[in-house]
Amino acid sequence: MTVASPRPRPQRQGLTDFTLAVTREDVAAIHAAQGGPDWLLADREAGFDAFEALPAETNDLYTTYIDLRGAHLGETELHRTPVVERSAIALPAGAAGLLVVTDGDLTGAALSREAAAAGVVLTTLADFIAARPDRARALLDNASTLPSNDRFAQLTRAAWSQGVVLDVPAGVQLADPIVIRWVTGEAGRAVIGRTFIALGDGAKVRLLEELVGADASTAIASSGDATQSFLAGTLEVHLGRNASLEVASLQELPETTVAFQHRNAVIGEGATLHWALAQLGSRLVRSRVDNRLEGDRSVVEQVEIVFGGDEQLFDLTSYTRHIGRDTTGNLLSKGALLDRARTYMKGMIVIEKTAVGTDSFLGEFGMNLSKAARSVAIPSLEIDQPDCRRAAHSSSVGPIDETQLFYLESRGIPPDEARKFIVLGFLEPVVARVPVADARDRLRAQLEAKWDAGVGAGADAAA
Repeated sequence: MTVASPRPRPQRQGLTDFTLAVTREDVAAIHAAQGGPDWLLADREAGFDAFEALPAETNDLYTTYIDLRGAHLGETELHRTPVVERSAIALPAGAAGLLVVTDGDLTGAALSREAAAAGVVLTTLADFIAARPDRARALLDNASTLPSNDRFAQLTRAAWSQGVVLDVPAGVQLADPIVIRWVTGEAGRAVIGRTFIALGDGAKVRLLEELVGADASTAIASSGDATQSFLAGTLEVHLGRNASLEVASLQELPETTVAFQHRNAVIGEGATLHWALAQLGSRLVRSRVDNRLEGDRSVVEQVEIVFGGDEQLFDLTSYTRHIGRDTTGNLLSKGALLDRARTYMKGMIVIEKTAVGTDSFLGEFGMNLSKAARSVAIPSLEIDQPDCRRAAHSSSVGPIDETQLFYLESRGIPPDEARKFIVLGFLEPVVARVPVADARDRLRAQLEAKWDAGVGAGADAAA
């Protein structure tokens, strides 16, 4: 009788192990497929060298809270050669522009007549480099465009195969928002892209970024044996003097997708930036936002919300650096967690010596809706300029406030409905900022559906 040999155990994955295989040859192959000038290849190679040299986390405050074990990317392959399908696409109601990237390929783009006549450019990065190489180099060849100490930001710099550019001339103010949609979820595909947003002096734009699955079925949580997909993307923002940008980003990816996001903004004199970021989907999310308030009187307002369930993990980091005089920052992170979900909310405000008159606040708040959920909040301040209007942080983690429950129940609202109202109201600050009505309604519906599914599955909402 022949005895079958035991099945070999899978290799143990460490907390910081990143299992997506990326080589220097891959970087060279992506560049060869894309084409482009020599300086772009040199930029890619410098990014790859940094990716290989850097650890997964460089901040000593945060090294305890990195966990990449949910990312099983050994069978996932890099998307190298994007396909361009310039099919006609209809603008959504109330939108000035739409660009859609599906699993790394351009599948549609449209711009309103008013926006095109004003000189607004919405196109792929490859086309922008070919048409305006000097302008493209000014956007890419910038030391502050991505954090130099972040390993995964440098991976994006090295291995991007698809890119988007929104370039708005000085003085142009669009009444309707621009929509950029990244559709992904094809099993075994790793898509790495970059998005550049540049506003000239006095320009004003609202932007909706959508990160979604290919169809409704991909949003269903699948077994842990399914081959994962990977999406790494950036939003790299440059705001001129007195420019104004409002960004709403909705992450609704399937739970078979791992998502790494980097958002970096350089904010000029008198400019204003509003971030409204919603994290609902994905198995594992690493999100980092870097704000550089370089201009005097510049302003950033940032709200990021998480609604997690099952075993989702959300790793959120925010760095805000005050450099100019009389700058203002208001930053808020909120997480509501069901089941065994986890969220790490980590923030750092840096006030440099030049930043006289700074007003900055950082708040991080977690709401655990089951006994197995876990939230961690680590707000931090680094102050080199004592002459500040305000420099403060606040944090709390806990269950639903019993006094709020008592108030609603005393007015005849059933306990389950009261909890639902409190949780959805906790997340509303981002929902209300979504500039397209259909997307705003869809987000509210998905938040309600996630609550109903979590409670229906037996989540201990009374924890």
